[in-house]
Amino acid sequence: MAEKMKDDRRSRVGFGSNYTKGGQLDKGGIGTVLGGQVWMIKPDKEAKAANPCIWMQAGVVANKSCNNFYDCTTCKYDAGMVKQVEKGKHISWQDALKARPALDRICRHSLTNRIDNRSCAYDYECGTCDFDQLFEDVMSTKTRTIPVEIENVKGFDVPMKYHFHDGHTWARIESGGYIRIGLDDFALKLLGEADAFDLPLMGKELDQGKAGWGLKRKDNLADVLSPVNGVIMEVNSKVRENPKIANNEPYSDGWLFIVRTPDIKKTVKTLMTNSSSLEWMNHEVSGLENMIEEVAGPMATDGGLLTTDIYGNLPDLGWDNLTKRFLRS
Repeated sequence: MAEKMKDDRRSRVGFGSNYTKGGQLDKGGIGTVLGGQVWMIKPDKEAKAANPCIWMQAGVVANKSCNNFYDCTTCKYDAGMVKQVEKGKHISWQDALKARPALDRICRHSLTNRIDNRSCAYDYECGTCDFDQLFEDVMSTKTRTIPVEIENVKGFDVPMKYHFHDGHTWARIESGGYIRIGLDDFALKLLGEADAFDLPLMGKELDQGKAGWGLKRKDNLADVLSPVNGVIMEVNSKVRENPKIANNEPYSDGWLFIVRTPDIKKTVKTLMTNSSSLEWMNHEVSGLENMIEEVAGPMATDGGLLTTDIYGNLPDLGWDNLTKRFLRS
């Protein structure tokens, strides 16, 4: 029994680490306290990064996950590694991959799990690669975004891992450092199907918390606050031509535009996600229910689920009242 316990004292903890119980720290270990006991935690040499950095995939470093959404142009780690290469302390990831046999020279986007397996035909000179430019400028921006997990708050969908602004817009950070923007399910059900979206043109700069675009329904107009800072890179022409797509698929085909920003982490720091967005949505729905009861009585929201065109069914709520209270505009 003692031997069994001794054998079992070393085990995996989470992803990419292991631990040993005891007071002595092994070389390369990190001391921590867990459950009143001292433990030594080590990185697992055989673990694979969930979002592998190109420097890791090229074999230049042993274990490094990407924490910059595969936007190498603004990545501090990438900039630091380039300086190390210039000093002769490391080989570049390009040279490391060039040294592989021809059949093993995989496109950098395949190595970082952004696309399926594809060979590199340009000797890792990405600046001259037609596909690289096509992928970064066209394919990655036009590819539809689909939420993996969606919670429902009294009839309103809230996807996980999306960031929310309190003006009922969402932002999703995507591979390559792009931020996809849209109106949330609550706003679209609240105001009903728009006759038109007044979307910004490509190249326009948006300011977080300031009116960035609008929507129109008959004689009613509503300004929408931008959830992030950035420059418009792509606009969803399908929604511009057919606004009801936004109502039908607010978090996928109904996206409105793509933004680039110089500091993604700082830009989204003030936004809500996951548990905080669910708490906020509960508060917003409660506020809406109170407004409805004041106009139509306590039975108007009976059953817990609200309709898909709240303003259309209850115009006495007032368009201006709704946009001021929920869109903050």
